[in-house]
Amino acid sequence: MSSFTTPLVVEKVGERLWKTYRELMYYVGEENSADIITVPVGFTTDFASIPQLFWALLPPDGKYTAAAVVHDYLYFTQTRTRLVSDRIFLEAMKVLKVNVFKRLIMYRAVRTFSWIPWNRHAKRIRKGLSNG
Repeated sequence: MSSFTTPLVVEKVGERLWKTYRELMYYVGEENSADIITVPVGFTTDFASIPQLFWALLPPDGKYTAAAVVHDYLYFTQTRTRLVSDRIFLEAMKVLKVNVFKRLIMYRAVRTFSWIPWNRHAKRIRKGLSNG
């Protein structure tokens, strides 16, 4: 079964920006899977990129925060397809026991709107830049 093997440890570095202070490791798929996502120390995230209008229902941080950090990292590195990255986000939220209603809303929002940050990061990667 998928799992987080290290806790999320972050430091606030901006109004809505956080930097990982410790590696965050997530095992994808089966328990003995060699498929591990390691978010490195120093990775910058905004947690869940939710418009402020919806914060009463879904604030940027919550039970799903570690899943959002993994998802941000997958979008930043683009070592997997966008669809696979989004499915890992959905799986990670399930691991964190996020309410199925919130989980599905967040997944649908990501599938519908996150092509914008995906394309922005793809452009950065094509230009050979290391930061957003």
